[in-house]
Amino acid sequence: MTADTGPAPQSPGPDRGQGQGPGGRNDDEAVAELGYKPELKRTLGNFHTFAAGISYISILTGTFQLFYFGVAFGGPAYWWSWPMVFVGQLMVALCFCELAARYPVAGSVYNWAKKMGGPHIGWLGGWMMLTATMVTLAAVALAYQITLPRIDPVFQFVGDGGGATAAANAVLLGSVLILFSTLVNAFGVKLMARINSAGVFIELIAAVALIICLAVNITRGPGEVLTETYGLGADYTLGYLGAFLTASLASAYVMYGFDTASSLGEESHNPARNCPRAILRALIASFALGGLILLFALMAVPDLFAKQLSTEGLQYVVLATLGPTVGEVFLWCVVIAITVCVLAVQAAGIRLMFAMARDNNLPAGSKLARVSPRFRTPVVPAVVMGVVGVVVLVININQPQIFSVITSIAIIMIYVAYLLVTTPMLIQRLRGQWQPAEGRFSLGRFGLPVNILAVLWGAAMSLNLAWPRAEVYNATGPQHWYLRWGAFLFIGIVAVGGFAYYWFVQRHRTGVLAEHAAQPVEPTAP
Repeated sequence: MTADTGPAPQSPGPDRGQGQGPGGRNDDEAVAELGYKPELKRTLGNFHTFAAGISYISILTGTFQLFYFGVAFGGPAYWWSWPMVFVGQLMVALCFCELAARYPVAGSVYNWAKKMGGPHIGWLGGWMMLTATMVTLAAVALAYQITLPRIDPVFQFVGDGGGATAAANAVLLGSVLILFSTLVNAFGVKLMARINSAGVFIELIAAVALIICLAVNITRGPGEVLTETYGLGADYTLGYLGAFLTASLASAYVMYGFDTASSLGEESHNPARNCPRAILRALIASFALGGLILLFALMAVPDLFAKQLSTEGLQYVVLATLGPTVGEVFLWCVVIAITVCVLAVQAAGIRLMFAMARDNNLPAGSKLARVSPRFRTPVVPAVVMGVVGVVVLVININQPQIFSVITSIAIIMIYVAYLLVTTPMLIQRLRGQWQPAEGRFSLGRFGLPVNILAVLWGAAMSLNLAWPRAEVYNATGPQHWYLRWGAFLFIGIVAVGGFAYYWFVQRHRTGVLAEHAAQPVEPTAP
């Protein structure tokens, strides 16, 4: 076996729980290989890392939030976009598994992009991912509004739920949820993991139960559902394919975030083994459960042509098919799923901010990278993420159309950040420079074709997501060119503006902060 190079890790503290991983490497060696000393507390097991990945994807949150969009623009046949997106994202996830086996560290996408493409690509990937995560945190928190008032009108604290009052109430509910998530994340990863794991367990049980309940109420066969297009596509140059590509956004908006399992790698036991497994299990479980929920919902809804399918979505299907009592039980499970999704999104953002800050790649890096001696977690990033999330909600309270544009763009930025990992990785493969960690997850001879497919998929879906469709970026009048082209404009401003700041200011300060740098162990005298 070839010995790994790089700085030797410091001896772990009494509570680090360091153990031997495959290939004889211990849990902290990958951290030291990147030049960092181990600081975060290792308390997470296999299920915790799996739960982090699957709660970020959050099938109940995503399907209940976006089902209406898929049906509205693609009809029931939009279901085919679900396996399409899964196959594409699986290619990306497999590349991430190799990286997670070698570098299971905080801020995984940032560190992977930096290791594969160099410090400039790493910073841009981290910046895109961090900006997108902050907006995503606010967007997921808004999901409370489409579920809680449906359970009981008492949750409509502002007005009657119409027009501006719905937006104001959404901001209120979302802000309360972000405050809760911030407190939980600030008090340590163990508390977050316990709540998150319990919530994921409930979500998984609820998803299976929902599949069973919908299955026993099926009124039509899959052939009738999977070929029904509602006659959509007449207004598209590509016909139904154009409508389908638009509707596929409903699936593309859900199946991402599986890298969160590796972003908690510095707080997990045996992460080189557990993180790749958690990434794959989270994605595969989400695909299977979400696909069955969507399919059986379309097969069980009393009227396949009901207008409410494209306006009220799965909430309507559940209540209409299962009745108000059983339906509300499942809607409460959706509330739990939204809660743990926000926890996972914020947890991933905190680790990303911490990872960039300890490289002094963010303003006030030393403060953002400070680890609480009591909670053994970065508290300041938790607070910053929470404050920014609430601010994003508040400044858009009277501009829901612009908020929907920014939310859509945030998803594209995550896909672009993934591309900033898979593309440099492909270049390294072509140059013969990429070597998977010995004795750990490896794609072997399939690595090159999988990596090529991951890059092609990421580029194609990023373009599809950003395409200037009025129905996505300017759904209600009046029409504005800057909204229609919002994806290219916003991402261009974020990327060019952010990178200009990095190039002229931050890159001159870049380097692992002394208090976070690994110290070589003195050789023992013979």
